[in-house]
Amino acid sequence: MSGKERSEPQWVTPSSNQDVPPDYETIGTIFGYALVVLSWILIIITFPFSMCVCLKVIKEYERVVIFRIGRLVFGGARGPGMIFIIPCIDTYRKIDLRVVSYAVPPQEILSKDSVTVSVDAVVYFRTSDPIASVNNVDDAIYSTKLLAQTTLRNALGMKTLTEMLTEREAIAQLCETILDEGTEHWGVKVERVEVKDIRLPQQLTRAMAAEAEAAREARAKVVAAEGEQKASRALKEAADVIQANPVALQLRHLQALSSIAAEHNSTIVFPVPVEMFGAFMKKEN
Repeated sequence: MSGKERSEPQWVTPSSNQDVPPDYETIGTIFGYALVVLSWILIIITFPFSMCVCLKVIKEYERVVIFRIGRLVFGGARGPGMIFIIPCIDTYRKIDLRVVSYAVPPQEILSKDSVTVSVDAVVYFRTSDPIASVNNVDDAIYSTKLLAQTTLRNALGMKTLTEMLTEREAIAQLCETILDEGTEHWGVKVERVEVKDIRLPQQLTRAMAAEAEAAREARAKVVAAEGEQKASRALKEAADVIQANPVALQLRHLQALSSIAAEHNSTIVFPVPVEMFGAFMKKEN
């Protein structure tokens, strides 16, 4: 599991006493030792030419699991460096310990709210136990890839469309946990799972775009109405101030005149309020 340490070994050697009579097992053991002795004699006779077949070089990122007459050689996986193989009776298998990146093909998934989406992801995993990856499963890499596809489908099938779009990190963490539990006995450690893309049907995309556009227009109208309301309140307060002091209106007109004159206009229209003629009208009366 991702948050726990794994138990030390993750592989199990099958019992060799099942359905095998004791006499046959003894005879097989004797013939096995005889073959080992004959192989060593052959190596000694053909020395040093036999070293070309017996010596193998293992790279730093590789390990070798050796079987001698069908049985696992004591000592576990070998490498890196140079190892010794006895011809005719030893078979070996190289295991790459580097991280493998696997792009999960697009999966057609039916979400919890009955929406069909196409989802693809990337899974990063590596072989942590070479012996378990050989003994416990036929092809650990291929089996992990198949499990990644089914896990992605099962994990996303329990989510709604909104959860798929907003909770990608949580979905990736859930897939990683499920995969790590499933591959624990295969000697495979899942390093990371990333949901790469979620593709929606074209009709659903257009409907969501229209819904988002309508929501934005509604919010814009609300904002414009709130702005007009605030502007009306500010104008009302300004009118109250001007009404309380008539000289303020004349100063406002002079300010407007100075702003118009600053633009070098040839014609200036200057409105004169009726209140300015009040004094003249009183003298005439």
